[in-house]
Amino acid sequence: SQKIALQLKATLENVTNLRPLGEDFRWYLKMKCGNCGEISEKWQYIRLMDSVALKGGRGSASMVQKCKLCARENSIEILSSTIKSYNAEDNEKFKTIVEFECRGLEPVDFQPQAGFVAEGMESGTVFSDINLQEKDWTDYDEKAQESVGIYEVTHQFVKC
Repeated sequence: SQKIALQLKATLENVTNLRPLGEDFRWYLKMKCGNCGEISEKWQYIRLMDSVALKGGRGSASMVQKCKLCARENSIEILSSTIKSYNAEDNEKFKTIVEFECRGLEPVDFQPQAGFVAEGMESGTVFSDINLQEKDWTDYDEKAQESVGIYEVTHQFVKC
């Protein structure tokens, strides 16, 4: 198995502590079979709350999947202890926000969707259910009386 980190980069305006919320947060990924190289056409999501037992008592994974092409059974696990916030000081830099343990299933693309949360930089106002699918998000912080936003969201995968 190998560990692959998902790194996020964004421009934060007056917000910090951007993070995925809860056990049911959906990490939307496109996966590649490490055996034959087949890449899934559809977005698939994995969640912390989902746990599938691996054959032969080898622990569990967030997703176990048989490759349509080569029939190899592959799996991927979200390493919950590696989930990190993207903060104001990370602005416009790539930062690892999660790591996946990959046994044959390798993430090759990521689509942020709903379920992110962040806080007002000065005010601490909580902005929940942030959707980053459009790669941009804006709102208004009443307490601080300023606009807030997350822009130019991009990502990369890095082998750990």
